[in-house]
Amino acid sequence: MEVSLNFSGGAELLFGKIKHHTINLPAEEAWSMRKLLNWIKDNLLKERPELFLQGDTVRPGILVLVNNADWELVGQLDYHLQNKDDLVFISTLHGG
Repeated sequence: MEVSLNFSGGAELLFGKIKHHTINLPAEEAWSMRKLLNWIKDNLLKERPELFLQGDTVRPGILVLVNNADWELVGQLDYHLQNKDDLVFISTLHGG
């Protein structure tokens, strides 16, 4: 299963300054957003996980879009990924 991950608003700094990742996940497994976030933590996150994750979800201030819709509309952590999903993580946190 191919999924597109996009990080912006500064979130990309936590992923080696790479904004776009196309990943391939085993299609024989069921993939929820909860499971994907763990996969992202273990495979893509390069530094300071506390700035991206809080517990088993994204920390407050990270906007998550699933195919251009707020993930709150599709079930958040319980959303089951589909082939060719486009996921966007936008940090709204800015230092001053």
